[in-house]
Amino acid sequence: MNIFNKITLQSMKKNRTRTLVTILGVLLSSAMIAAVATFALSLQHYMVKGAEQKYGGWQVAFQDTTPDFAKKQETNTAVEKTATFEDIGYGKLEGGKNPNKPYLFVAGFNQQTYGSLPIKLLSGRLPKSSEEVVIPAHIAANGGVRYSIGDTLSIRLGERKKGTRRLTQHDTYDQEKKDNESLTDTTLRNFKVVGICERPGFEEKRAPGYTVITLGNNAEKSDPISLFVTLKHPRKARSFARNVAGNTPYTLNDEVLRFIGASDDKVFNMLLYSIGVILIALIMVGSIFLIYNSFTISLNERMHQFGILASIGATPKQLRNSVLFEGLCIGAVGIPLGTLVGLLSIQIVITIVAKNFRNILYANIPLTVTLSVPILLAAAAVSLITILISAYIPAKKAARTPVMESIRQSNEVKISPKDMKMNTFSERLYGLEGMLALKNFKRNKKRYRTIVLSLALSVILFVSARSFASNMQESSKHMVAQSDYDIVLTSSELPEQELLHLYKKLQKVEGVTTSSYQAIGQYNSRVKAQDLSKAYLKGKDATSEDSKEVPLDMQFLEDHAYARFVKSLHLPIADYTGSNGKLIAVAKQRIEGAEGEDTLTDLFSKKELLLAIAPQIQGKPAWDQSQTVPVTFTDPY
Repeated sequence: MNIFNKITLQSMKKNRTRTLVTILGVLLSSAMIAAVATFALSLQHYMVKGAEQKYGGWQVAFQDTTPDFAKKQETNTAVEKTATFEDIGYGKLEGGKNPNKPYLFVAGFNQQTYGSLPIKLLSGRLPKSSEEVVIPAHIAANGGVRYSIGDTLSIRLGERKKGTRRLTQHDTYDQEKKDNESLTDTTLRNFKVVGICERPGFEEKRAPGYTVITLGNNAEKSDPISLFVTLKHPRKARSFARNVAGNTPYTLNDEVLRFIGASDDKVFNMLLYSIGVILIALIMVGSIFLIYNSFTISLNERMHQFGILASIGATPKQLRNSVLFEGLCIGAVGIPLGTLVGLLSIQIVITIVAKNFRNILYANIPLTVTLSVPILLAAAAVSLITILISAYIPAKKAARTPVMESIRQSNEVKISPKDMKMNTFSERLYGLEGMLALKNFKRNKKRYRTIVLSLALSVILFVSARSFASNMQESSKHMVAQSDYDIVLTSSELPEQELLHLYKKLQKVEGVTTSSYQAIGQYNSRVKAQDLSKAYLKGKDATSEDSKEVPLDMQFLEDHAYARFVKSLHLPIADYTGSNGKLIAVAKQRIEGAEGEDTLTDLFSKKELLLAIAPQIQGKPAWDQSQTVPVTFTDPY
């Protein structure tokens, strides 16, 4: 250790209070950077796991391929695991209302497929034979055809062909050119409906057929199959698919790939990384100002010492390195402690907010702290860079200061009596204490500007975090249900008339084919425990005399959209319109079964109830404005 470093350590020991304050500043900076980086990684891991639960953990799917091709991929060194199902065939959906989705597509699963491709049952069970099927709920919601458990599904299955080419789920149905394709080699099959599920995640929204799932018949080896590949390195999904596909059509699981930054969605990728980068940049800039002030104070105290060292031959580089060495010593203590504090803090935060994430996004995926050594090292490196920048700025200034000015310490305050003069109005306005503070501010404007900028950045960071949280909360409202729109506009700021005027303008934009609007209000309802279902009350400490307060979202639709919705439920329109019309409600809750699977269970024990509801005003129910209304509970699935 050279003499300059020894002098630096002696100075730090001599001024223990200032050293501890500087270490505390570094600790806070490192804690915030480590916490933001860890939270971003934990949130990314949570979204990836949630997307995998919904869409499957595969990255590449090959349609209309052969068992030989599937076996070849199983032995590929880049492949972690594979799953397949049989493409049993297509059949016409009789009475279907969606012109772009006129078919039923029957897929034959095996036990391995169920483990790799998630099927979320809403009711019933999985098929146990090739004569039983599970149908997706969107056949009713999107196709307008309703099946119930126990129904018999009779369908003529065959192959979709365009000329001699066999078409797959990846080939959309073109209504204008529907004569170019046909169903060939059809065979009548009868299936018993034993379950209803959510739309399978592997079914593309543009797919021409609703996916119906049955148990595969392994004896039919000549059937084409669909292959789903999970890679050891998911980021290489695109290059893998291009290299092995050949003429085989394939699709990518973009719903999962986008959350690991491997999709072609450049806007989402930019959003994914820019939020964390912006937050860390704001923390860095604020920390630089904070730590810069500490090093400036330290240098002011050591300026006389620097002048003496310079007078006996110390070079500017040696003086600058002395300050940087102080920064490294402080970082060696502050960064590890800050990282530890940041991890403990984010653990507490995630423990508190995890329940809210379960209610909003994925009920079965817990939000937990995800640690990554490379991420923590990167956070430590960012903290070290922040310290070195904070130390280098005043160190450069100190190295350039003339020797005599350093010894006399006459360079810190340079001001003329004229600048310190204050008018009578200011004296009366601020008083004696205010005058002293203002004059002190004028004596060293640079230092106080730094403090003002630090406060401004703190406010910017707080406002940015609050805005981000508000936008996340608004976005989460649209993630609880699947939607069939391409663009949605929401606003809680615009007056209703301006929003309706804007809506009429948007309706006339070229390319808009269908539009609708709705208003959403938050209400509360008081319900007797006896009116709640046994499945909901199971495990809860409640008697028949207890009452519970249940939150509900009230959606107000356009007249034509509401009438269409009532008609789709086969309800009499007259009973659900007018001033005394009944309300329609969907009241279901996911409840974990004995084997860990989730099922949608009715919240109420009856199909119709009289409920007292009250609007929420400033987040609290206004029971003085409550009304008792008849409510019909329906099952849109």
